[in-house]
Amino acid sequence: FAIFLIPCFVISTDIAFSCQNADDFVGASSPGDIVIGGLFALHSEMLHPEEDPIKPVIQNCAGFEIQVFLQTLAMIHAIETINNSTLLSEVTLGYEIYDTCAEVTKAMASALRFLSKFNSSEDAVEFKCNYSDYIPRVKAVIGASYSEVSMAVSRLLALQLIPQVSPASSAEILSDKIRFPSFFRTIPSDFHQTRAMTRLICESGWNWIGVIATDDDNGRFALESFGVQAMANNVCIAFKEMLPAYLSDSTFHTKVDRAIEKIVKETRVNVIVVFMRQFHVLKLFKKAIERNVKKVWIASDNWSAAVKISTIPNIRQLGTVVGFGFKSGDISSFQEFLRNLHEKPTETNKFLHEYIMLLSVCAHLEYHDFQTCIANQSQDDLLENAGSKPQTWRDDFLNANIEPGFIHSTILAVYAIAHAIKGQCKDRDCKDPSAFTPWELLEELKKVTVIDDDKEVKFDSNGDMSTSYDVLLWKEIDGHMEITTMAEYDAEKGGFIFEDEEKKKDFLALKKVQSTCSQHCRPGQVKKVTESPHTCCYECVYCPENHYSNQTDMDYCYRCNNKTYWAPINSTTCYRKTIYFLAWTDWFAIFLLLLSAFGVVLVLSICVIFTKNLDTPVVKASGGLTVCYIILFSHFLIFLSTVFFIDVPTEFKCKTRQALFGISFTLCISCILIKSLKILLAFSFDPKLQNFLKCMYKPIPTVVTCTGIQVIICTFWLIFRTPFVNQNFSIPRAIILECNEGSIVAFGIMLGYIAALAFICFIFAFKGRKLPENYNEAKFITFGMLIYFIAWIVFIPVYATTFGKYLPAVEIIVVLISNYGILCCTFLPKCYIIIYKQETNTKSAFLKMVYTYSSKSASSVAVSQVSLDSKSSSLRATVTDSCKTENDSVNGNCHFQVPGQALIKGKVLPKNAARTMIRKRVSSI
Repeated sequence: FAIFLIPCFVISTDIAFSCQNADDFVGASSPGDIVIGGLFALHSEMLHPEEDPIKPVIQNCAGFEIQVFLQTLAMIHAIETINNSTLLSEVTLGYEIYDTCAEVTKAMASALRFLSKFNSSEDAVEFKCNYSDYIPRVKAVIGASYSEVSMAVSRLLALQLIPQVSPASSAEILSDKIRFPSFFRTIPSDFHQTRAMTRLICESGWNWIGVIATDDDNGRFALESFGVQAMANNVCIAFKEMLPAYLSDSTFHTKVDRAIEKIVKETRVNVIVVFMRQFHVLKLFKKAIERNVKKVWIASDNWSAAVKISTIPNIRQLGTVVGFGFKSGDISSFQEFLRNLHEKPTETNKFLHEYIMLLSVCAHLEYHDFQTCIANQSQDDLLENAGSKPQTWRDDFLNANIEPGFIHSTILAVYAIAHAIKGQCKDRDCKDPSAFTPWELLEELKKVTVIDDDKEVKFDSNGDMSTSYDVLLWKEIDGHMEITTMAEYDAEKGGFIFEDEEKKKDFLALKKVQSTCSQHCRPGQVKKVTESPHTCCYECVYCPENHYSNQTDMDYCYRCNNKTYWAPINSTTCYRKTIYFLAWTDWFAIFLLLLSAFGVVLVLSICVIFTKNLDTPVVKASGGLTVCYIILFSHFLIFLSTVFFIDVPTEFKCKTRQALFGISFTLCISCILIKSLKILLAFSFDPKLQNFLKCMYKPIPTVVTCTGIQVIICTFWLIFRTPFVNQNFSIPRAIILECNEGSIVAFGIMLGYIAALAFICFIFAFKGRKLPENYNEAKFITFGMLIYFIAWIVFIPVYATTFGKYLPAVEIIVVLISNYGILCCTFLPKCYIIIYKQETNTKSAFLKMVYTYSSKSASSVAVSQVSLDSKSSSLRATVTDSCKTENDSVNGNCHFQVPGQALIKGKVLPKNAARTMIRKRVSSI
């Protein structure tokens, strides 16, 4: 290894005065027919002069970045591999790699040299209005490491449309081909990374997180993209902390301390998303370890695979680190290249030379201290320390610091440019640098396809390669923190892919960490936003009645269909409302049906009794068997109509039940009305009343007319406002199936008409209430009508104030009461006489009873006439004389006049008048 010591001293002067001319500015170079430029941040910062005034001098840099150094080696390795292959026959690729020191200013200086004219001795950039034929120093550029640098460089390279392919710049804005027409990258944009982060956060059940980013273009754009994704997925950012982009900023350490204080203060924030460069993360984590901060850290692609961070002492105390890295491929050939790196010359590779010097300076230190030593050395410090210690080559150190994603994307960038060059060199002699221009190569690059691990990859319309991400988990294995691949994130499908169940368990274990502003609202609850401006901070309140939520953390409750469904408070689902109606199985319905059935049995029993005693006076006096059958049939139909009030209402039942009841009851009352007229006619001795009753007593026309009117009423009702099945939703948790009468007016007219007939019947029956004791049917008819009136008068308010499934039962009860009342009052007294008082149910007994009643009635009429004479004895004498002198008495006529009265013409009853009257009454009955 002694060969390395000599070059160290040879170029030590060059390091101290790093940029005496343009060639000194180049970090690594190799000649070729076609030269590719490279921009990499080999150092983390550029030293700033302390002299005043500041002069426009490019300064040296500090903070050697091993990971970026490996990327430059990957570019060199890829170019050497291509030159040794048949990909570009007889054409060799050269390279010029520059160190940007993570500074836009120094990167722009390098870009100016790329724009200089080919073979120009002064490296001058010519000003032209048209650069179509202009041949710059390089045909394409690979880099830069950071998006902020790439944005500045790309705008400059776009002047000549020099293709720029970055293996690391992921800012979403770089996909804008209007502002960055010549920019390409072999990685996905931050849009996919931030979407992947948000997906991870959502699947882990987190919604209250913190974000720390560098205050540069890359950090700001990443934060903006993440904010959009977070908002779209209901993830709230509790705080955002921006750290200065440059370590030389005097406020850097103050802002790091402030960020740590914010993390410690926000106890509910247990997940921190970090968009920062590696040297920023180093400073942050060291401070976090001192403060014993333990969180879940979500790493961006910048540092997710950074070994120098994962090897920080006590890194395990920070908690869990999970991040996203670019998908890697086969880099075994590059690892072989590193094993032979010590054989490479350093004359044209200042980066390699500097690394060798750093090995000498830091060789005595252990692994992490060794790495820190390398990172902390500046180019100016190397002169003082180099050469005093023997140099030791450490193969393991470079291999341990490989970030496979960046190495793979760098190699892929070189191959993409090489395939584009191949396309341009098919019909051209590319040994001539002017064979094609950069803008022609740019057009070829848009169409190029590269085979990567047996897969075809190419740039999309935004100049991005939509490769996937590796989800990395930092795990402690055998006391050392290892960066393992936990899953793969498919950018196109937006999902995670796991190789085995063990890795899936690691992924699911992240859910154990709680990072929410509020507790999750369970199903049945809903989020109620508090005074906090964040939607993730809320209270959980129960869903009100008739509302439900069936998922966790719902923003609102779903409303049940109030007509058919209901839900209690704090419900997770809606329940179908119970449908109620007066069912056959209901105990009350059974009771009413038994009463109706008993009524039918009673009707049939009366029919049998009357049929067997057809020729008895009681049956004949009841109007005969035909009238009785009609009345009993009406009662049967009324009892039958109650069946239509029970079970599920249907259109047929609703239309039938009221019409059947109304017509049947009208027929019954009409027949009883005829009976009342007949009885009153038979036993009335008032001539005027008799004449009126004779005119009214027309049985068949009266029954037909009275019943026909009710039929017309029901017909009009059914045609114009027919009853229908109705769902009553007045009860919150039930649906009452009921019959809507269609028209309350029509229903009232039907009942009112029956009541009018019943009232007339009541008046006639009341007139005949003083009939013979054994034939006092009018008295019972009167009582039956009273029962009817009382029942229906009570029914009206009860029916109007009752609702629910028992509403039909109210009408059934009234129907049964009125029907039983009329039936029992009309027929049971007769049945009692037929069964228990058979001695009074004979023709002789009946005639005797009628004779006695008629005699009393006739005598009362005579007494009423003679009583007029008792008022004045003179009046009797006058009447007697008058009757004697006038021969009119032979005819039974006598005229007399009471003083103060008009002339009264009386009729003196003959001797056998009472007997004649009895015969007429019996014959009429």
